[in-house]
Amino acid sequence: MKLVNEAKMLIKENIRDYGMFIALFFIMIVFNLLTDGMFMSSRNISNMLDSAGYIAVLAVGMTLVIVIRHIDLSVGYIAGFLGAVSAILLMQYELSVFIVIPIILLLGILIGFFNGFLIAQLGIPAFVATLAGMLVFRGALLQVTAGTGTIIVQNDFFNAIGNGFIPSLAKINDLHLLTLLIGFVTILFFSYGEIKTRSDKKKYNFDVVSTGIFLLKMVFLSLIIGYITIILAGYNGFSWTVIIVLLVTMIYHFITSKTVLGRQIYAVGSNPEAAHLSGINVKKVTFMVMGSMSMLAALSGIMYTSRLQSATTTAGMLFELDAIAAAYVGGVSSAGGVGKVTGAIIGAIVMASLTNGMNLMGVGISYQYMIRGGVLAGAVIFDVMTRKRGK
Repeated sequence: MKLVNEAKMLIKENIRDYGMFIALFFIMIVFNLLTDGMFMSSRNISNMLDSAGYIAVLAVGMTLVIVIRHIDLSVGYIAGFLGAVSAILLMQYELSVFIVIPIILLLGILIGFFNGFLIAQLGIPAFVATLAGMLVFRGALLQVTAGTGTIIVQNDFFNAIGNGFIPSLAKINDLHLLTLLIGFVTILFFSYGEIKTRSDKKKYNFDVVSTGIFLLKMVFLSLIIGYITIILAGYNGFSWTVIIVLLVTMIYHFITSKTVLGRQIYAVGSNPEAAHLSGINVKKVTFMVMGSMSMLAALSGIMYTSRLQSATTTAGMLFELDAIAAAYVGGVSSAGGVGKVTGAIIGAIVMASLTNGMNLMGVGISYQYMIRGGVLAGAVIFDVMTRKRGK
């Protein structure tokens, strides 16, 4: 009984962190029941994660932008434009994929630095600066695709980024062995990180949950990782899209939680004036975050173009709104200073689950937009209410 009460108190006090996991759990259970098990099939989960990949990458960058109290409306068409540029470099100039991808990522960084210059150096509001960027890159996308309307990409290596799967070392009871190994290693790294974090907190006399609750949390999350791994191993294993999203998440989680820059980002978001007075270069942090955002937009554009195996005039449309929605659903605060990249990934999966589940049920597109809008509004209301309670 004591363990149950402590668990309830833990969830109540950390509802912002745990709420999204609880919501995702119930969404998946409900849709699986309503679709007679089709929702949780290996093929559907694999396709859903692949379709959410390019938005999840954008949501990671958008989370950090919102954390420092800004917004970036240009990322959708930056992704569409740079995706089209990658297609042109591959097909018209016949450059190698290993040359094209670094070029596109570098262009993304430069675009982000320009946005950062407008916002941090010239003092232009981020909403206005990036709205202008959205219009510019919308026009640029139409210009580079004006000749054919669609640029078909016939490069197997490039197209595998959005459609391919990691190789299988062997099959065990029709399960993808390498996927199982990656899932097992992920659980080990997760467990090590949690144990180390708990140990460090105890070393400096910070409050920690009881051993029973800690073990319960470890087992629960490990089972979720293991279950998803087994589901994907039953199909074709991890796709390259999922691997890219995992790598981006791990890198940005490390940056935000273990580095000086990460602490500075949250300090700037919490109180820019106090951060400046404490010696933090607020302009530099803004440059870094905006550069990072556009680099991830470039990566998203590569992933989307690869998935479609073509660049189109409509690429990037509403990507920025999906990324913002995923970030808010994932727990980022509209007031700045609060938000995790892991939450952004869960937020992207929540939104993808809603769309995928409603498609399987045959819900009309008009109702889908209204429901997704309601979920976003609910996430923002939840943020405001938890901040009022001081959580």
